[in-house]
Amino acid sequence: QVQLVESGGGLVQPGGSLRLSCAASGSIFSFNVMCWYRQAPGKQREFVAAMYSGGSTNYADSVKGRFTISRDNAENTVYLQMNSLKPEDTAVYYCNAVQNLRGYWGQGTQVTVSS
Repeated sequence: QVQLVESGGGLVQPGGSLRLSCAASGSIFSFNVMCWYRQAPGKQREFVAAMYSGGSTNYADSVKGRFTISRDNAENTVYLQMNSLKPEDTAVYYCNAVQNLRGYWGQGTQVTVSS
Protein backbone atom coordinates (compact mmCIF):
# COMPACT_ATOMS: atom_id res chain seq x y z
CA GLN A 1 0.00 0.00 0.00
CA VAL A 2 1.43 3.36 -1.04
CA GLN A 3 1.55 6.01 1.64
CA LEU A 4 2.34 9.67 1.12
CA VAL A 5 3.08 11.97 4.05
CA GLU A 6 3.25 15.73 3.59
CA SER A 7 5.01 18.14 5.93
CA GLY A 8 6.38 21.65 5.99
CA GLY A 9 3.22 23.73 6.02
CA GLY A 10 2.67 26.66 8.34
CA LEU A 11 1.99 30.36 8.66
CA VAL A 12 4.12 32.73 6.60
CA GLN A 13 3.96 36.42 5.76
CA PRO A 14 3.32 37.60 2.19
CA GLY A 15 6.55 37.50 0.23
CA GLY A 16 7.91 34.70 2.37
CA SER A 17 8.94 31.15 1.52
CA LEU A 18 8.10 27.62 2.58
CA ARG A 19 9.27 24.20 1.47
CA LEU A 20 6.81 21.34 1.51
CA SER A 21 7.90 17.72 1.59
CA CYS A 22 6.10 14.58 0.46
CA ALA A 23 7.66 11.37 1.72
CA ALA A 24 6.62 8.19 -0.09
CA SER A 25 6.55 4.72 1.47
CA GLY A 26 8.29 3.20 -1.53
CA SER A 27 10.67 4.16 -4.28
CA ILE A 28 9.50 7.24 -6.14
CA PHE A 29 10.91 5.66 -9.29
CA SER A 30 7.82 3.43 -9.25
CA PHE A 31 5.53 6.40 -9.81
CA ASN A 32 4.65 7.65 -13.28
CA VAL A 33 4.15 11.16 -11.95
CA MET A 34 4.11 12.95 -8.61
CA CYS A 35 2.12 16.12 -8.18
CA TRP A 36 1.13 18.82 -5.77
CA TYR A 37 -2.46 20.04 -5.59
CA ARG A 38 -4.09 22.57 -3.31
CA GLN A 39 -7.55 23.32 -2.03
CA ALA A 40 -8.59 26.66 -0.59
CA PRO A 41 -11.70 27.01 1.59
CA GLY A 42 -14.85 26.89 -0.52
CA LYS A 43 -12.93 26.08 -3.70
CA GLN A 44 -12.20 23.00 -5.73
CA ARG A 45 -8.89 21.22 -5.48
CA GLU A 46 -6.54 22.54 -8.15
CA PHE A 47 -3.32 21.41 -9.77
CA VAL A 48 -0.13 23.15 -8.68
CA ALA A 49 2.90 21.27 -10.02
CA ALA A 50 3.98 17.90 -11.41
CA MET A 51 7.20 15.99 -11.83
CA TYR A 52 7.23 13.05 -14.24
CA SER A 53 9.36 9.95 -13.90
CA GLY A 54 11.74 11.20 -16.57
CA GLY A 55 12.32 14.42 -14.67
CA SER A 56 10.24 16.86 -16.67
CA THR A 57 8.04 19.28 -14.76
CA ASN A 58 4.83 21.22 -15.25
CA TYR A 59 3.30 24.11 -13.31
CA ALA A 60 0.03 25.92 -13.00
CA ASP A 61 0.22 29.41 -14.47
CA SER A 62 -0.55 30.93 -11.08
CA VAL A 63 2.67 29.58 -9.54
CA LYS A 64 5.11 29.64 -12.48
CA GLY A 65 8.31 31.43 -11.57
CA ARG A 66 7.54 31.23 -7.84
CA PHE A 67 7.23 27.51 -7.06
CA THR A 68 9.68 24.72 -7.86
CA ILE A 69 9.05 21.00 -7.66
CA SER A 70 12.02 18.70 -7.10
CA ARG A 71 12.82 15.25 -5.80
CA ASP A 72 15.38 13.38 -3.77
CA ASN A 73 15.45 9.82 -5.06
CA ALA A 74 17.53 8.52 -2.17
CA GLU A 75 15.02 9.88 0.36
CA ASN A 76 11.94 8.92 -1.74
CA THR A 77 10.75 12.48 -1.24
CA VAL A 78 9.31 15.15 -3.49
CA TYR A 79 9.53 18.80 -2.52
CA LEU A 80 7.67 21.97 -3.37
CA GLN A 81 9.72 25.11 -2.83
CA MET A 82 7.36 28.06 -2.60
CA ASN A 83 8.76 31.58 -2.87
CA SER A 84 7.15 35.01 -3.05
CA LEU A 85 4.07 33.65 -1.37
CA LYS A 86 0.79 35.52 -1.70
CA PRO A 87 -2.37 35.43 0.43
CA GLU A 88 -4.12 33.66 -2.44
CA ASP A 89 -1.68 30.76 -2.01
CA THR A 90 -3.40 29.94 1.28
CA ALA A 91 -4.75 26.39 1.05
CA VAL A 92 -4.30 22.81 2.12
CA TYR A 93 -1.59 21.35 -0.07
CA TYR A 94 -1.83 17.70 -1.08
CA CYS A 95 0.72 15.33 -2.55
CA ASN A 96 -0.49 12.98 -5.28
CA ALA A 97 1.23 10.05 -6.96
CA VAL A 98 0.17 7.90 -9.89
CA GLN A 99 1.36 4.33 -10.23
CA ASN A 100 0.05 2.02 -12.93
CA LEU A 101 -3.00 4.25 -13.52
CA ARG A 102 -3.86 4.28 -9.81
CA GLY A 103 -3.73 7.51 -7.83
CA TYR A 104 -2.73 8.00 -4.23
CA TRP A 105 -3.14 11.03 -1.96
CA GLY A 106 -1.51 12.27 1.18
CA GLN A 107 -3.41 13.77 4.10
CA GLY A 108 -2.51 17.38 3.25
CA THR A 109 -0.60 20.16 4.96
CA GLN A 110 -1.98 23.64 5.68
CA VAL A 111 -0.26 26.69 4.23
CA THR A 112 -1.46 30.08 5.44
CA VAL A 113 -0.08 33.30 3.96
CA SER A 114 -1.06 36.26 6.09
CA SER A 115 0.40 39.31 7.75
